[in-house]
Amino acid sequence: MAATTSTPSALERRFDLRERGTNVRTEVVAGITTFMTMAYILFVNPTILGGPTGLPFPQVLTVTALVAGVMTIAMGAVANYPFAIASGLGLNAVVAFQLVGSQGLTFPEAMGVVVAEGVIITVLVLTGFREAVLDAIPLELKKAIGAGIGLFITLIGFATAGVVVQGSGTPLALGSFDSVRVGVFIAGLLLTAVLVARRIKGALLFGILGTTLLAIVVNLLSGGEVWLEVGPGVAQVPTDIVALPDFSLLGQFSFGFVAKLGLIAAVLAVFTLMLADFFDTMGTAIALGNEAGFLDADQRLPGANRVLLVDSLAAVAGGAASASSATTYIESASGISEGGRSGLTSIVTGLLFLLALFFSPLAGVIPAEATAPALVLVGFLMLSVLRELPWTNVTVAIPAFLTMVTMPFTYSITNGIGAGFVSYTVLRLLGGGPRDVGWLMIVSSAAFVVYFAIAPLSRLFM
Repeated sequence: MAATTSTPSALERRFDLRERGTNVRTEVVAGITTFMTMAYILFVNPTILGGPTGLPFPQVLTVTALVAGVMTIAMGAVANYPFAIASGLGLNAVVAFQLVGSQGLTFPEAMGVVVAEGVIITVLVLTGFREAVLDAIPLELKKAIGAGIGLFITLIGFATAGVVVQGSGTPLALGSFDSVRVGVFIAGLLLTAVLVARRIKGALLFGILGTTLLAIVVNLLSGGEVWLEVGPGVAQVPTDIVALPDFSLLGQFSFGFVAKLGLIAAVLAVFTLMLADFFDTMGTAIALGNEAGFLDADQRLPGANRVLLVDSLAAVAGGAASASSATTYIESASGISEGGRSGLTSIVTGLLFLLALFFSPLAGVIPAEATAPALVLVGFLMLSVLRELPWTNVTVAIPAFLTMVTMPFTYSITNGIGAGFVSYTVLRLLGGGPRDVGWLMIVSSAAFVVYFAIAPLSRLFM
């Protein structure tokens, strides 16, 4: 009897599942994993934005979930990549503590800055400039960006769990192993590592669920006292399941920041956010594309312009909805590690964010210690590209090294990319080797010089 091949379903055809070596079940598991790894943003973003502004926590949570859900679904539907979007950490801190806290803008005016930078980036995408810059990044720097982001999210995982803390007289120190939260993290890390080593399908997801269950048990046995220091999840059975969303912050943005700051200071404020957003997403897209095997022979991401367009519109949407600038999340790598290879993964993640609008107490069960092990192990997986770097060619190796170490040590993807760009351009032009630096790299490096000089420029004009 001749072998038969089943006809692809509508979902398989729409998202090219068979061509990408995946299936609906794998995509659903990957989407759930990505959501659980990112769910902390539902509680961290309101905490950061509400600090200097006094915004009510439930209102910010609502717009955070709404923007993440809608724009992540848009990424899946338009770009067909397993990349998720949510309010950008770092960018929200700039909004809250610099624009509002230091420069005295109202929250709607700060959101106006976000909308303005998002519109500018969208124009750069539509003209093809942003994709041209992405394609102009040398292969070695693309690999270094991926490895640097791996180190960065590893540090995030360690810091989230309390394994790495600010030292007394030192920038970093080892956290206290007397802490129950550190113990839960270590147990979760070992559990997840064993599942990964045994190639269990859904290892990261099962690791998060298992660690969450352990955290709940510990919390119940201790009466909740040991968990008071934990931030994003409370690791306890929720008293409520459903909570109605509050959409009152939608549309609360203003361009009055230009008049308040003055033209030069306003331009500097927009430029700072724009450059961080511009290169943050590019670095993330490169790292995720490499992790998923999407990059072509020239290390380019096919259809990158669609990814960049959705991401730039997410910045506009984040500002217009008062959720701060939204951007592509490196935590998407957790879903990719579970086999997610299409936009169906993103749609599942986005739908879960929309469900969180009504089930936010349930989403709050997942503690930071449960997602931190997944971040650490994804960081480990992303370091595999290091063996492909030409370490004997110092004009390339030094910029690659600076790219990788600057990201975790300054807690910024953008700073790492900037250090790599500027050092690469200088070494290729003055290092005695081939002067094969494209004009886009030179322009981008010059922009980063201005970016790093923002602080002294701000003191002059603000």
